[in-house]
Amino acid sequence: MTEPVSEFKSKSGLKRIVSAFGYSLQGLRTAWRHEHAFRQELAVCAVGFVLALVLPISSFQKLALIAVLLLVLIVELINSAIEAVVDRVSLERHPLSKNAKDFGSAAVLLACVLAAATWAVVLFNRFW
Repeated sequence: MTEPVSEFKSKSGLKRIVSAFGYSLQGLRTAWRHEHAFRQELAVCAVGFVLALVLPISSFQKLALIAVLLLVLIVELINSAIEAVVDRVSLERHPLSKNAKDFGSAAVLLACVLAAATWAVVLFNRFW
């Protein structure tokens, strides 16, 4: 017996790549419109991207500073996805729903801590 296949998995080749890129852009637009935390983090990251590029540090350090900021955005998007799925299943308060949302929030916090620590180490090593 074969497992049912989702109609969303039917594309292949270049068509799949183009569709996936479109879905990704749509996800970024939706996050921008509806997720306050994403907008706030993106604003901080935009400043951080520029600052990382103009700082007198190595290319590898620039990459590290930008990468940890991108990681915060990635984890925030995953957290938002978890929250959307939980809310889609039920808006009823449930301990497992709370856990799922709290775990996602904790992941964002840890990504922010990693970003702050990376920036602190790079800047400390460069300027002190």
